[in-house]
Amino acid sequence: MPREIQLQVAPEVAANESLLKDYIAKLLHVSSKEIEHIVPVKRSIDARQKAIKINYKVSVYFKGEDFIPQKIELPNYKNVSHAQEVVIIGAGPAGLFAALQLIELGLKPIVIERGKDVRGRRRDLKAINVDHIVNEDSNYCFGEGGAGTYSDGKLYTRSKKRGDVDRILRLLVAFGASDQILVEAHPHIGTNKLPQIIQDIREKIIDCGGKVLFETRVTDFILQSSEIRGVVTQNGDTISANKVIVATGHSARDIFELLDRKKIHIEAKSFALGVRAEHPQELIDRIQYSCDFRGEFLPPSPYSIVKQVNGRGMYSFCMCPGGVIAPCATSPGEVVTNGWSPSKRDQATANSGIVVELKLEDFKPFAKFGALAGMEFQKSIEQKAWYLAGSTQRVPAQRLVDFTQSKASDSIPKTSYVPGTTSVEMGQVFPGFLTQILREGFGEFGKSMRGYLTNEGILHAPESRTSSPVRIPRDSETLEHVQIKGLYPCGEGAGYAGGIISAAIDGEKCALKIAEVLK
Repeated sequence: MPREIQLQVAPEVAANESLLKDYIAKLLHVSSKEIEHIVPVKRSIDARQKAIKINYKVSVYFKGEDFIPQKIELPNYKNVSHAQEVVIIGAGPAGLFAALQLIELGLKPIVIERGKDVRGRRRDLKAINVDHIVNEDSNYCFGEGGAGTYSDGKLYTRSKKRGDVDRILRLLVAFGASDQILVEAHPHIGTNKLPQIIQDIREKIIDCGGKVLFETRVTDFILQSSEIRGVVTQNGDTISANKVIVATGHSARDIFELLDRKKIHIEAKSFALGVRAEHPQELIDRIQYSCDFRGEFLPPSPYSIVKQVNGRGMYSFCMCPGGVIAPCATSPGEVVTNGWSPSKRDQATANSGIVVELKLEDFKPFAKFGALAGMEFQKSIEQKAWYLAGSTQRVPAQRLVDFTQSKASDSIPKTSYVPGTTSVEMGQVFPGFLTQILREGFGEFGKSMRGYLTNEGILHAPESRTSSPVRIPRDSETLEHVQIKGLYPCGEGAGYAGGIISAAIDGEKCALKIAEVLK
């Protein structure tokens, strides 16, 4: 049996197999020649002290012990061509993993996606970046793979109690992701690699007899006696089904409006909103690693900060070391930001959403919209940002110290946001209470990260799609909608997940519940 040990080593030791073997041998009081294999189990960086360490959990195999390299394979997916059909609206992580789970359980998924396939989306991303043209059905948020495909592919989740995180990670590895995502404390695939994995998942669904319909937007639900009977698409086509998973993501405003019009119960939900801050990656490395230059054995540093300001949480969100800021509007006439990193995280800048917790009472000026009040609040800020930046996909921007001093920036350097920036005093973008919290909060951030509060930091506004502004309530046991039998609200858009992994887990849970009912 291998011996599992935990240790702390210098980065250069962790990066060199021979040095690591010598270190472990000395720790275990054996000769390094007795050690046959070292298999990493978990790895993280400890940068709390000036001497940075790598926390390692490894399995050590000695001479004579059988070592069989772990091969991760896909489940034995069935051919479901003639099985009972289940409709899934949305081909993001919740929808795709629900489809895979249904196939594993012998059911046939019909995945309906409003956007284009993962390759076809690229033309529309170029259009928004270069020509400032927003395709309402194909953009950074909509299309095969969902929002995470072209905005990073970060896999870290705190939702350990929601389900089997390792199962999702292992499935991703089986579909082509690096097996390092099983080891790293904050696993990450990268926007440059995730599209192929998404494509391979889709091909598996089709090979097993499922269907994936692209550029097909659901415009109506067919209901009978408070039960779902199918959906209607934009072409007027009807797709019949008495089990429908709604996995449309946090930005599918038309679905929220449809549910509201049909008097299907939905609720306003609090979320967080703020700015996306960009700094030189070298500056973040100096702060986090307490060094003049990041060594070759350390990755670009992330950061994570949480503060309480005037009774509200203000925190970093979706931090992208070595990444870029992307335009993520889903309709003309609005500006939205998000961030992503390639797999190597080798860009010159680091960015992070810096957001403030909102409360339901903040949406009172939009009370006439009922359950859509938070969505309308969100939309009003995005539309104001669009107008202030010149009615294009340019983004309102301001130097960080200037923002804390309520001073418009004389100039904005070129940032990673390709459509460009317009110097705007951010107090014009946000309501007064939110502006004040952000100003005070950045002062607190600067105390925690000495050097963070600098005019080298550039704020882009708004970062507004942190989570869904609407919850589609469901029964906690059956996962069906509380009002409509056979309708399964799922993932981020329904208010039950917050990222790729948790959404995928929720998709699987909904599929399992459907199988229980049908079988």
